[in-house]
Amino acid sequence: MSVTSCPQCSLQNVYPDGALWVCADCGHEWAAGDTAEAASGVVVRDSNGNVLVAGDTVTVIKDLKVKGSSIPLKQGTVIRNIRLVEDDAENIEGNSDKIKGLVLKTCFLRKA
Repeated sequence: MSVTSCPQCSLQNVYPDGALWVCADCGHEWAAGDTAEAASGVVVRDSNGNVLVAGDTVTVIKDLKVKGSSIPLKQGTVIRNIRLVEDDAENIEGNSDKIKGLVLKTCFLRKA
């Protein structure tokens, strides 16, 4: 089981710590089985660490101001049928009931 680089920052300063691998540079920890998942592409995770895939339903965890709109996204707003942004684990695209064409940060979302 040879891990050569961190899946988050891509640096090679990693070491095993029990069942986990740890990056000394960014502090990211992952299980040895997670490296195959990360190598296959970008892994998008919500604020709780759950993996998101295209078509999932997510919920907004805090009130958000929306640029270009006078309507805020309230906590608990459901975003259905999300789309993943290519090569970007931080953002997803989706539509709410009132606002179409949203690009949202995954740190403000949780999987429903």
